[in-house]
Amino acid sequence: MSESPPAFRSGFACFVGRPNAGKSTLTNALVGSKIVIASSKPQTTRHAVRGIVNRDDAQLVLIDTPGLHKPRTLLGERLNDLVRATWSEVDVIGVCLPANQKIGPGDTFLVSEIARLPQRPKLVAVATKSDLAAPDRMAEHVARIQALESELSIEWAEIVPVSAVGGDQLQLLTDLLVGLLPSGPQLYPDGEISDEPEEQLVAELIREAALEGVRDELPHSIAVEIDEMRLRADRPEDKPLLDVFASMIVERESQKGIVIGHKGSRLKQVGQSARKQIQAILGTPVYLDLKVKVLKDWQRDAKHLNRLGF
Repeated sequence: MSESPPAFRSGFACFVGRPNAGKSTLTNALVGSKIVIASSKPQTTRHAVRGIVNRDDAQLVLIDTPGLHKPRTLLGERLNDLVRATWSEVDVIGVCLPANQKIGPGDTFLVSEIARLPQRPKLVAVATKSDLAAPDRMAEHVARIQALESELSIEWAEIVPVSAVGGDQLQLLTDLLVGLLPSGPQLYPDGEISDEPEEQLVAELIREAALEGVRDELPHSIAVEIDEMRLRADRPEDKPLLDVFASMIVERESQKGIVIGHKGSRLKQVGQSARKQIQAILGTPVYLDLKVKVLKDWQRDAKHLNRLGF
């Protein structure tokens, strides 16, 4: 009797970790394309983005979420609610614990919060940034991760060191995550790598460009709204041009000055950088028109947050 082929697996996983643990970079690396923005600034991710890993034997949907943090604004509270809601919906949670940093109170708090879930998904410990840790440091790090099991009453299904930048053990991590998924049908059509609307992706790429090189107090104050996005009507089919009209939103007039820069230099730089990224991902030449608007204290105002989609 011939053996029946292994059942197709499908399901959801998410990476969690404190800010800058490498969650977004890892998600992009496993999907094989940039679907979420990554920045050195904490709390860069502001909504759940689904990246899809398509294989012959499985479909793994990775949900990139904001980092759980101590909220200082209504926006912060809403982001934390989003994180907890995602945890209760996934099959596997990958806890990112950077190998170049000691496990601290932020990490133990995060894992203890997951341990309190009424229905706990399977847990994988991911020692990210393995390229930045010497072998003896990595051995120490893995032993410390293992110790969390008894300390916090959890059980790791796997502990895996990876480097998203160096590409180390990414295939192994994907195999392990897929192995923890239930049998099930394909959830998205072949070839799709994200369910994120193009307008949302474009807004995020503009925000990523705006975050680079600004002062520390500014990142959380920047939001991006797409006012209009359309293919220019009078262009031949083989020479399309996508017109994007967008507003960068800040909370105070003084921040508007920082974003625009001396004689508009900073705004121009953001526009050029974002345009290149948008063109590369959408595969269409882009005309980008950027404005800067002030919405006073938008992070604390429910009306503004609703309007901006939070």
